Amino acid sequence: MKLSLDKTLSLVALSVVGALGTLPAYAQTLAETPFRVVNISEGTDVDGTPFPDIDVLKNTQRSYGMGLTFENGTPVMVGVARGKKRLRDEDVDDDLIDIEDGIAPEEQITYSVNDPIVANNFAFIAEQNSTPTPWLPDFEALGGSTPPDDTENVSRIDALYYGANSVGFKVGGVSGPQQVIDNPDNESEQTEFYVRDFEMRGIAKKGEEAEVSLPPLASSMTYTYDPEDGAAQTVNIGGWSVAAAVNSSNLVAGYASTEISQFGAERIDACFGDDATLPVDVCVQVNQYPSATNGIRNIQYQTRAAIWDLSDAEPQPLILPLGLTPAEDSETVFTAQGLGISGNGVVAGRSDTYRDGDTDDRRLDAGYWKKEANDAGTEEYAFNPVPFPDREHYNTIAYDVNDSGLLIGTYDRYIEGYLRTKFFTYDINAGGSIFTPLDFYGTISDLSSRPRDINDQGQVVGSIEITHDKETSRPKAGFLYDSSVQELVDLNKVLTCESKGLEPDGNGSWKPHEVKVTDGSGLELSYKTEILIVDADTVSDDGNYIVGTAFVRKPLYKVDSQGNLVDKDGEPVTSVEDAVFELNANGQPLTSFLPRAVVLEKIAGGTKEDICTYIAPDDDDAPYERKGAAGLGWLMLLPLLWVRRKIIG
Repeated sequence: MKLSLDKTLSLVALSVVGALGTLPAYAQTLAETPFRVVNISEGTDVDGTPFPDIDVLKNTQRSYGMGLTFENGTPVMVGVARGKKRLRDEDVDDDLIDIEDGIAPEEQITYSVNDPIVANNFAFIAEQNSTPTPWLPDFEALGGSTPPDDTENVSRIDALYYGANSVGFKVGGVSGPQQVIDNPDNESEQTEFYVRDFEMRGIAKKGEEAEVSLPPLASSMTYTYDPEDGAAQTVNIGGWSVAAAVNSSNLVAGYASTEISQFGAERIDACFGDDATLPVDVCVQVNQYPSATNGIRNIQYQTRAAIWDLSDAEPQPLILPLGLTPAEDSETVFTAQGLGISGNGVVAGRSDTYRDGDTDDRRLDAGYWKKEANDAGTEEYAFNPVPFPDREHYNTIAYDVNDSGLLIGTYDRYIEGYLRTKFFTYDINAGGSIFTPLDFYGTISDLSSRPRDINDQGQVVGSIEITHDKETSRPKAGFLYDSSVQELVDLNKVLTCESKGLEPDGNGSWKPHEVKVTDGSGLELSYKTEILIVDADTVSDDGNYIVGTAFVRKPLYKVDSQGNLVDKDGEPVTSVEDAVFELNANGQPLTSFLPRAVVLEKIAGGTKEDICTYIAPDDDDAPYERKGAAGLGWLMLLPLLWVRRKIIG
């Protein structure tokens, strides 16, 4: 891995160590535990690749491993495949939006009531025992969505899996089906408008059982326009809900709308006004869509963390309290979000709150909801903020909590003059202070890190930056952290050689697998396989499986504005063999790193001898002094477009 540049902790970073945590002895047990990529095929290619190599999920370009479940004892990965990228995604972390990933600007999704809705997200599963290939992605028609390559029944429904539990339930969200409304203006060239009943609805599914809808509060699903001089009219606005996580007791944590904001209500009122030119439902949809310039939706909702119980026939949201009490006449939009849930029902997330009780310092802060005794002698959920030591910790989020009460999250803090994101743990039972785990060298540096999941052994997975560049985007690696010995390891450092895209060289060593591909015009491209684990999203409770995302070097093909592969004349083709490469200014074919869902398995009985020790000649770990900046391959590892963290801006 490229860990060049500054390999020592600066004096400035050292000065914050006291506030971040105590430096423990640096154990090495994880560094000797080998993993292998199990969804890898002959030719060292990752099988979680929807585009353009396999027939499943064709017409999508990226895939992401989101969770792991077990069906009849067999592990099953859940994931999301994506086609074009949106101008802005409200369900991803701002610092993880990929601005350069081989997706051309003309491929970006736009929002318009004038054009049919085109789905961009497709849920899938991949089973260990699938045939003819293990772990082959299999499209799931979540919410009534259709496969991305169905040209006769084009999918209008975005469907995403966000997580799963150990007993088969998968949770996520879907958008509403498309509705077509005739334009009453007969003189207009626009004869129809395209809308949907809701933008996002939480959903759960287990095996072949019927899907379970997880709605928001009913009060946020409709709006009544009640003028002083006319009859009241009610319009559907849909509301908003997301199912983020599910525990072993089938309790789902997420967030849901409770009522529309005052500003949103005013915008809907305007849809009924004399100056309105669109049918009301169309006008409402226009205000539901995010702006192409700033990504903000005019219709916003009061949003609260919520729990749904899947044992109920028709689960309804249990709304969890805010971390503050709004004034009765407040028109402010307040937000709380549940993002993870333990087996005993503790919910991790964030909420608007007053930091340290200071009403002049409102923050959207990390915390957890736990049942506590109330004055009536019963138990109800209460919000507990994570106790940060000072006001210099910003943008705090709690992502998950395990059954032992160990909570994981992030905060932002200035280190060496730059705002960095740091991974922390907090014991909600013991209390005390937050702890910031050490980075790769037994220090706390300015490397940003973000946890995704914690199991009941206290093992944490996530992503961490791996270079110390100051002004450019930093490449990331998936990590595994053991809280019991406080050790963090780059997962790329504990893989087998095959899992890195290498093959035997015939002389007892290894070499990169070379790929030769010819496009539809006869142009040949030769490149070396690279597989890089860039994020780890889920770790099983026994620690044997990790699901996440890898970057895999692939040819870059030309596509049209609809995301279809094209031939040399720009005409759509149905087979990758007929498609043509994207070329640089010198007429040379291009490659790019594309995200692929990946499953790692711990090697039973494995030792450090199973871990790949091959070092490429141009790697910064090679035994010679490297000159200049990092290689061009790493410049392509710009921040990863991510759908996992389900956070709306």
